[in-house]
Amino acid sequence: VIGAIAPWNWPVLIAIWQIVPSLRMGNTVVIKPSEFTPMATLEVVRLMNTVLPPGVVNAVSGDGEVGRRIVTSPEVAKIMFTGSVPTGREIMAASAPNLCRLTLELGGNDAAIVLPDVDPEAIAMDLFWGAFINMGQTCACAKRLYVHDDIYEDVVAALDAVAEGIPMGNGLEEGNLLGPVQNRPQFDKVVSLVDDARARGARIVRGGRPLDGPGLFYPVTLVADIDEDAPLVTEEQFGPVLPILRYQLLDDAVARANASPVGLGASVWSSDPGRAEDVARRLDAGTVWINQHGVIHPMVPFGGSKQSGFGLEFGIEGLKSVSRPQVISHRKEAVAGAA
Repeated sequence: VIGAIAPWNWPVLIAIWQIVPSLRMGNTVVIKPSEFTPMATLEVVRLMNTVLPPGVVNAVSGDGEVGRRIVTSPEVAKIMFTGSVPTGREIMAASAPNLCRLTLELGGNDAAIVLPDVDPEAIAMDLFWGAFINMGQTCACAKRLYVHDDIYEDVVAALDAVAEGIPMGNGLEEGNLLGPVQNRPQFDKVVSLVDDARARGARIVRGGRPLDGPGLFYPVTLVADIDEDAPLVTEEQFGPVLPILRYQLLDDAVARANASPVGLGASVWSSDPGRAEDVARRLDAGTVWINQHGVIHPMVPFGGSKQSGFGLEFGIEGLKSVSRPQVISHRKEAVAGAA
């Protein structure tokens, strides 16, 4: 039995990532949706159960106590969890008496490093979506942007120009590409982090205040000239806000990128792929993208380093993670006449 705990930011997609490999390797699944987005995950399970035998995929909704029951059950052989580092620690502790196998994808604070040889306008659109897909509510979004001092203002201006042309609003209305923050606690965290950055003297290039009207809409916000120790830099904001930091020496940028206790992803942006790869090898992250960010493929393993968790999803490695090898060894009889 695989116990899966789905997150609220991608309640359909990640639920499928958890369920389908488990079924492919012959397991049954019990999945708990997030309390913030139960209907989306429950509907996925309902649709699957129109073709699957009873009891193969099961959903149990509820609060954290339901998750605790799944995690501590001796009948669950493996837990798959996508969520926060603190909750990941709680799952490790709760499951320890059963020595349950774990795959934990615990988010990150991905750094993107822009080398001085790029054309800011050429990379701006891809850089924007690397940071703001799903309103920045994605574990593998770019959440800290390090830009060489020589092109710093040009990159800021190019991102600002892209943001100007991206419509935000009700997702049921034609043309909108960005929507609200998913829940009130996350919205309040975004507001607090930006307010703190402003109080510290950071430059708010655009956005920076909640939008008027119904819904938890917070505009795309670019924050420049911010200190390295600001919470907006050191914490995972998980929202439509990007702190943009200057660097002069590449070694310094790499050291600052690696200083985070988490290491899910990172990216390097350069017109010289070979140079970018050299930098990528120095970054302590599970995946380092070059001239893109957050691009995943179901045949390529994905997982983090440091406190971003352990275990892999996708590819052969992901399938192996929801299976257990067993060796059956036969005694071989001696062959007559053999030395």
